[in-house]
Formats: sequence, C-alpha cells, structure tokens
Amino acid sequence: MFYEFRTYTCAPGKLPLVLKRFETTTLSLFEKHRIRRVTPVFTMAVGEDNMQLKYVLEWESHEERDRAWAAFRADPAWHQAVAESDKDGVAVVKIANELLAAAFPLTD
Repeated sequence: MFYEFRTYTCAPGKLPLVLKRFETTTLSLFEKHRIRRVTPVFTMAVGEDNMQLKYVLEWESHEERDRAWAAFRADPAWHQAVAESDKDGVAVVKIANELLAAAFPLTD
C-alpha cells in the first residue's frame, strides 16, 4: 500500500472555481473510478499562498493507480467539467504529486 499526496496550484482567482469542480464533479468521479481519498480536500488556512488545494489518496498497487487514473481521465464527465471550468482561462496551472510509503503505521 502507498499514498499519493496531490497539490493543485490554481491560476489567480480560480481556486473557488476549482473547489466547486471538486464538489460537483471530481469527488463523485473519484468514487465511480474507485479512487480512495483518505483526507479532506485542504486549502491553506494560514499563509500567503491561497491558490492551492491538497489531498491524499490511498492505493493498493501501482497497477490499481494506473487503471483508476486512466479511467478517470477518459471519462466524458471529466472532460466536460474541465472544459467548463477552463472556458475563461486555465483554472489549474500545475499539478504535483508525491508517491509516499508509510514509515510507521498509525496506532490507536
């Protein structure tokens, strides 16, 4: 098992639009394509950079990840949502992801 930490950097003024896209489309497509989000979608609470959102996904294998992302990216609903949110200019200017392995398991 491993985790994927994703950070989206939005164009100036576009964070609310991207958050709305997550709320109305992205999160339901995650469920449809079995993409397991294990944290809330975060924005910066304190600090100067309020143009990012972040979240963590959990994967059983790299093959599972590859299949799920391929299906997500091919989904017509995703293409429609991106076209709508980008109609007045690109909303997300950078996506960074880090693949992480747990060094220590969580304990109760």
